[in-house]
Amino acid sequence: MKKTILALVPLLLYTSLLTAQSITGNLTQLAGQDIRLEGFNGLKTYPISSATIDEKGSFNMIYSKADYGVGYLISADDTPLFVILSGEDIELFGETLSDTETLKIIKGQENQWLEQYAQEHPKREQALSAWMYLEKMYTLDSLFSVQERPAQSIQTEKQRIKNEDAVFLAKLPKASYVSWLLPTRKLVSSVSTVAQYRTEEIPATIAAFRALDHTDQRLYKSGLFKDAMESHFWLIENSGRSLDSVFVEMRHSIDAMMVSLVKDEQKLNEVTGYLFDLLERHSLFQASEYLALKVLNQTSCTLDSDLANQLESYRAMKKGNTAPDIVFDKEIVAPGYKDTQQPRKLSDIKSNYTVVVFGASWCPKCTEELPKIANYYSKWKQQDIEVVYVSLDENEQQFKSFASIFPFVSVCDYQKWNSIAVKEYYVFATPTMFLLDNNRELILRLQSVEQMDAWVDWYLVQGNK
Repeated sequence: MKKTILALVPLLLYTSLLTAQSITGNLTQLAGQDIRLEGFNGLKTYPISSATIDEKGSFNMIYSKADYGVGYLISADDTPLFVILSGEDIELFGETLSDTETLKIIKGQENQWLEQYAQEHPKREQALSAWMYLEKMYTLDSLFSVQERPAQSIQTEKQRIKNEDAVFLAKLPKASYVSWLLPTRKLVSSVSTVAQYRTEEIPATIAAFRALDHTDQRLYKSGLFKDAMESHFWLIENSGRSLDSVFVEMRHSIDAMMVSLVKDEQKLNEVTGYLFDLLERHSLFQASEYLALKVLNQTSCTLDSDLANQLESYRAMKKGNTAPDIVFDKEIVAPGYKDTQQPRKLSDIKSNYTVVVFGASWCPKCTEELPKIANYYSKWKQQDIEVVYVSLDENEQQFKSFASIFPFVSVCDYQKWNSIAVKEYYVFATPTMFLLDNNRELILRLQSVEQMDAWVDWYLVQGNK
């Protein structure tokens, strides 16, 4: 049996070499340097192969069918070169990876098409933008608008450039990876130009993003998985619409993405986690809430536990819901109350409004935000607003040292993320802030201290005048 296994090992190695493809090249200025090949899996990269460039500048590495998609070559002190790993042998020649003037793909048809398009397409885009600038002059400026022949010539040249680009893409073999990759890369890279100079193309560009299938392995392995999401929602955000209309469009886009994603739990989790964070970072909270509720209502899918808890906070702690009561059963620091009057739970506080803040002394952002709240506290108190700081500290001395300088109520049970209040309020990051009315009904999920102070000025101070 042992002899049989040993005999199979060379055979398996030989078979794997037969099914592997090579990337060879000569980079004259990188002699002696290490070079590596990495691939893409969704939001992550992974190593495929590596080699040391010999004294003559030559190197050789391999990749397999499992690496089908886009990879990138990178040396120790160089910029990456993107290559298509479509099952063909690739050979390149030049001085360095970054010197496109000397670098040539001398073997590998799909990579030669990629190289050609990478050289020609930017020039077409620059020319097209220039003609569009002139077109506006000859259309809107009275000094030029009377000149019909130049205006017509501009239209003709614009169309010629677009046709030339379209013809190149149309001639690519339909079964090739490059025939999918180039239009997708063009779509992703076009958003800034479309938003600024070609606004008439915005609806079609957004429609093209919605048509992307985020479960498509070609996209997953392309290095565009993240960029496609970012470009898609950036274009909607910067499309010149009203904020309400932006959120409507984002809901449509989320709906379109979910059609395919609900059939692939792994990619559903990856896309939802990244997109939710993206929308939150851009303060697009209506869209992130819609995404959270949309995904949570997909009963056929299983979510990662951390992601599920993060999304669940939007369902459980939605505006209009009643926030859970919080029992102050451990440490309380309440400078504004006598010992006999100290509240023992959140519902004991009888102010018209309460700001509940979850934070900790070890949280850098909390050390910025909580002193701000302390500065606003006396102004807010005049409008019958109380503040309750719920600490996630585990150390009594650290909690008391941090909380003792604040004029509002501070409580801590030293259970950190295992605190009952933390779990009931679905807190997954610090600081997290909520504004409640006197019935503990959720009014706002606050994103900053400044937002709360603006709410005070608009709804309370101005409203009382």
